[in-house]
Amino acid sequence: MPHPRFDALDALRGVAIVWMTVYHLAFDLNHFGYLAQNFYLDPFWTTQRTLIVSLFLFCAGLGQAVAVAQGQSTQRFWKRWSQVAACALLVTAGSWWMYPKSFIYFGVLHGIAVMLVITRFTAGWGRWLWVAGGVVLAIKLIAAPAHNVWAGADFLNEPAFNWLGLISRKPITEDYVPLVPWMGVMWWGMAAGQWVLRHRAAWLTRPLPASSAPLAWLGRWSLSWYMLHQPVMIGALMALSWLKA
Repeated sequence: MPHPRFDALDALRGVAIVWMTVYHLAFDLNHFGYLAQNFYLDPFWTTQRTLIVSLFLFCAGLGQAVAVAQGQSTQRFWKRWSQVAACALLVTAGSWWMYPKSFIYFGVLHGIAVMLVITRFTAGWGRWLWVAGGVVLAIKLIAAPAHNVWAGADFLNEPAFNWLGLISRKPITEDYVPLVPWMGVMWWGMAAGQWVLRHRAAWLTRPLPASSAPLAWLGRWSLSWYMLHQPVMIGALMALSWLKA
C-alpha cells in the first residue's frame, strides 16, 4: 500500500521550487541582456543561491527520514535514485550545449544523487547525524587554509577530485554542489526529520491552508519541474529575442 504524503514537507519543497524558479528567471534575463547583474560575485545573488541549495538539500534529508521511517523498499529507493542520476546527466548535456566552457559536471542533481546514497546508508546513525553534519561543515572552513599548509593538496582542485569540495579555488562551472559542505546540510535534514517524526509528528500531519495547495503540488513534482522550467524559460526568451531581431 502506498504511504501517505506529508503536505507540509511537500509545501516546504515547493517554496524551494518557487524561489529557485525566480532566481533562474533573473539569471536567464541577465544572460539575454535584459538585466545587468553579476550572479557570480554579487553577495545578493550568491547568498540567494546558497539559501536555495540549502533548502533543497535539507528537504531531501527530511524526505529520506520519512522514506526510511515508512519502510521504503530498496527497489523503490534505487528507482527514484536512477531518475535523479539520469536527470543529472541530462543537465550536464544541456549545460554543455549552453555553456561549453563552464558546463555543469557536478551540480545540485549530481550532488543529490551521491548524497542520497550516503544518507540512506547512514540513516541508523541517529543523533550522530548532527555531529557528522557539523564536522562536514567545519571541514569546509579549514579546507582552503589547509592548501596553504600542504602544497600537495592542489590535486583536490582538479575536476576528478573537486566534487569532494576540498578545494582552494572554485572551479569554472555554472553549478557546483560538492560533498563538502553540502553533505552536512542533508545529514542535518535527515537528523531533523527523524527528530520531528519521533517528537513532533503533528507538524507533518496537520492540515495546511488551502492556499498552500499549489506549493504542495509543486513539491510533489519537484524533479519534473526542475528539469522543465529552464528549457521553457530559456526557449521563451530565445523566441522573444528572435522576434525583437
